[in-house]
Amino acid sequence: MRQRPRGDSRGILDPGRLLREVRFRRHLPAESLRPWVEHYWLIDWALSTPFEQRVVPHPAVNVVFRRDHDRDHGHGDRDRDGPESGEVAGVGRDLFRITLSGTGRVSGVQFRPGGFHPFWHRPVSELTGRRVPLPTGRLTCPDSPVCGSGPSGPPTSAASDDERCRALDALLTAWRPEPDPLAEEAVLLAETIRTDRTVLRVDDFAARHDVPVRRLQRLFLEYVGVGPKWVIRRYRLQEAVEQAAGGPLSWADLAADLGYSDQAHLVRDFTAVAGVSPAAYARSVR
Repeated sequence: MRQRPRGDSRGILDPGRLLREVRFRRHLPAESLRPWVEHYWLIDWALSTPFEQRVVPHPAVNVVFRRDHDRDHGHGDRDRDGPESGEVAGVGRDLFRITLSGTGRVSGVQFRPGGFHPFWHRPVSELTGRRVPLPTGRLTCPDSPVCGSGPSGPPTSAASDDERCRALDALLTAWRPEPDPLAEEAVLLAETIRTDRTVLRVDDFAARHDVPVRRLQRLFLEYVGVGPKWVIRRYRLQEAVEQAAGGPLSWADLAADLGYSDQAHLVRDFTAVAGVSPAAYARSVR
């Protein structure tokens, strides 16, 4: 069982600027939730000018709670909490952009790929490319009769990180996830794709794990929300983004290493998802 959250910046475009502009940190959930939940991610900001962050999404579902603060100049320049909003964000196929301004905070849950199904109890592909609002003022699972109510306090209201994490623990536990061998299989297969850079083709991966390709495809659509080919390409592309920020490299060698047919193929894929070419992105973050 993991003892600390992931420390990489994979998927975050220009992570150095993110850390300069906002307070960003990750925490592990309660041990009973770790088979399904990758980590909690907390962000707090107090900005004098708007800040846009871009993210190449993971093949993962996120549940996100956000609260912005209004500055009340009529009462001694006092911060006033705005209403909390919550949503379930399915796997995003396109570049995610968000602009933050003023002051506020986010408490988010990133599920492990395949790990949201025990909470959702329906094909996770129903959520792909969608952001489903949670009912205002109620921390409950949307459109699912098996979900219960959350804790009395919203996850963004607590003062400390520990309190925010405990609120998220209580919320997820109240949703009553149930053990599911197929979810466990999907989580382990997706984790293998993430960590094993030699996984480049669906048919080879299926043969290695003695799983028919069609069954693998059905499993991923039901539990992860996207097919295994998409997961492979997304994780390899995130590696390209991470390496592009790390220093000079050979794009042709990287393309071959990540399973692209040639350098042009990598450049097209990178540009389509990240919005800029690999070379332009590398220049922008150095």
